[in-house]
Amino acid sequence: MTTVRTGAEPGGAPSLGALTSGQLRRLGAVAGLSEADVETYARVLTDALGPVAARPLHLPPPTRTFLSDDHTPVEFSFSLQPDAAPALRVLLEPGCGADSLALNGRAGLETIRGMARRWNFTTAPLDEVEDLFLPPAPQGPLALWCALELRPGGVPKVKVYLNPAANGAERSAATVREALHRLGHRRAFDSLPRGTGHPFLALDLGDWEDPRVKVYVRHDNLTARQAGLLSREGTGPGPAAVEGFFRAAAGVGPDRSGLDRRPGLTCHSFTDTGSGRPSGFTLHIPVRDYARHDGEALERAASVLRHHAMDEAVLPRAFAALTQRRPEDGVGLIAYLALAHQQGRPPRVTAYLSSEAYAVRAPAVAAVRRPVAVR
Repeated sequence: MTTVRTGAEPGGAPSLGALTSGQLRRLGAVAGLSEADVETYARVLTDALGPVAARPLHLPPPTRTFLSDDHTPVEFSFSLQPDAAPALRVLLEPGCGADSLALNGRAGLETIRGMARRWNFTTAPLDEVEDLFLPPAPQGPLALWCALELRPGGVPKVKVYLNPAANGAERSAATVREALHRLGHRRAFDSLPRGTGHPFLALDLGDWEDPRVKVYVRHDNLTARQAGLLSREGTGPGPAAVEGFFRAAAGVGPDRSGLDRRPGLTCHSFTDTGSGRPSGFTLHIPVRDYARHDGEALERAASVLRHHAMDEAVLPRAFAALTQRRPEDGVGLIAYLALAHQQGRPPRVTAYLSSEAYAVRAPAVAAVRRPVAVR
């Protein structure tokens, strides 16, 4: 098992930046990144966090961020495919610690523009919709998040996550529609499935083969049968494959029970401005609300990965790189499991991993859902 350090600064006081950059270094080793690359990315992480990186962990979180349950402004994830090295990603809130949501967004925007100058990419898509998502007095649970896919070579792929409720929750759908229209996807909104909200819109920036605009849809009380009918991608996984993943990840049996706690999410990716149809579909299951503890979540993830001929040893190694606690002693380090399909590519399974810098959620007292094999 990997030895986990305490996140101490040279002076001896544990800090947010030291803890999360240490986690990143160890996760980078799991992903097979070179020592030089993980050192580069660890510095990128602490630089992006700004002044709060030096914040001692004995203080409360810098912001009551929506990014994680314990308000750590950092989340990691591993994306896995058959016969390929796992891809490590980190999601963070660059403006965490700002005195207002407006200042949070401005700080995040400046961080993204600094990355664009450093890695020589354009922010044109973000500039096109900036006023929609970063108004003078924004509302909602977030302003701007940044995700980095940590590739060999020290130059990551960059994504930004924006809040459709910035001008009011009641205007979220209209904001998404207008953003898609400005970005050239004039028929895209009408292809989205019905849901109970639009929590995020995400943009690929920089060195992407096919940059995506990604629209997330929330689905309250989602069932496996309903989930199987949500893809609009056309050539993606059929209903049976989506239902099988849903049941395995959520621990749902063949009855009609669904996600009656935290809702499920779907993500619909658009790359072709002419077709009006998404080129990608992802189903996100909040496994932390439907498992007794992380040991059970790991079992479910292993079942899913075996079914898709992917390396099931990655996630136990990642767990050990993040924490010294036993999986059975908490629930939530494995936050989401997702099945993703992008046109012309094999399916991907992604596990979203919490840092737990501030708190470990206690395991459920009673059984929540029993693991279900993938069919």
